Amino acid sequence: MTTRIVEAGAPLPAELRGAVVAIGNFDGVHRGHQQLLAAAEAEARRRNTHWGLVTFEPHPRTFFRPAEPAFRLTPLPLKARLVAGLGASFTAVLSFDAALAAMDPEAFVRKELSERLGAAHVVTGYDFHFGHGRKGTPETMRELGRQLGFGVTVIDQVTDDDGFAPFSSSAIRDSLRHGHVNEAARQLGYWWTVMGEVVQGDQRGRTIGFPTINIVLPDGAEPFQGIYAVRVRDVSVAGAPRWKGAGYFGRRPTFASEKTFLEVFLFGFSGDLYGKTMLVEFIDLIRPDRRFDTIDDLVAQMKLDCAEAERRLDAADQSTMLAAFPLAQAQKAGTL
Repeated sequence: MTTRIVEAGAPLPAELRGAVVAIGNFDGVHRGHQQLLAAAEAEARRRNTHWGLVTFEPHPRTFFRPAEPAFRLTPLPLKARLVAGLGASFTAVLSFDAALAAMDPEAFVRKELSERLGAAHVVTGYDFHFGHGRKGTPETMRELGRQLGFGVTVIDQVTDDDGFAPFSSSAIRDSLRHGHVNEAARQLGYWWTVMGEVVQGDQRGRTIGFPTINIVLPDGAEPFQGIYAVRVRDVSVAGAPRWKGAGYFGRRPTFASEKTFLEVFLFGFSGDLYGKTMLVEFIDLIRPDRRFDTIDDLVAQMKLDCAEAERRLDAADQSTMLAAFPLAQAQKAGTL
């Protein structure tokens, strides 16, 4: 899948100027975000033009609280991949630094949206605030759009199927911290996914009959520590197979490690994946992490975990929970 990222400070290519842009953090690209992005797509279709995402790097929270790594549901490369899967032509990055944080709302809109991107229309959420002191509001955006010659659509709060709880990146993070993978997927509209490079580990798994791939996660990633049923795909190969597996996120208490790992045992796979970039879908939590008294006890439990993971993955293949959502269908088809 082609993911066109326009880096901070770079001009938008000429063929993409005059596009419809959706602006915000969009961490998770959850079902609420997807409704906003659908509005951008509809407006672009009406205008017969491109549409894309405008987002911030680093996340504003990271800028204001650099000592506290943020749990990013979708770091930039994955976010760009997801919005491309929804039809976006590009993801344009705004560098959230001291200069941007100090910029007044009018200067921000004029410089970044009007001059740099040449936006024909801007789509934003009801709670999007921008500029120094977050003084810019959706109404400010509307007024500046009238002055600078672009249209504005403001999307109201999007709630769940019962019309009660709003979709929320914070709520999704909280679900993942507690191992509630299905609840996170219900709000996301797809199985929560991480993307990272396969690196060489200590190769201990090979010695006990469970060779694993080790994947580097960004700082701040903190799902519940335990064993998961997962699906894995190599994103560098078009049409690559999707492997089923048992994933582990934790600190290996049996081996007294101080580091946090994501490692996956792929069912029926043998080979070398070092240096490959993989997508790992978290399908269900099997059990919490725990320490074992002996390696034999650990191996016996791992055999049970793998059997249970296969059962859960087979059940997920038959589930209709995410059948209506395009990103889940793209995951299932292997096109995301």
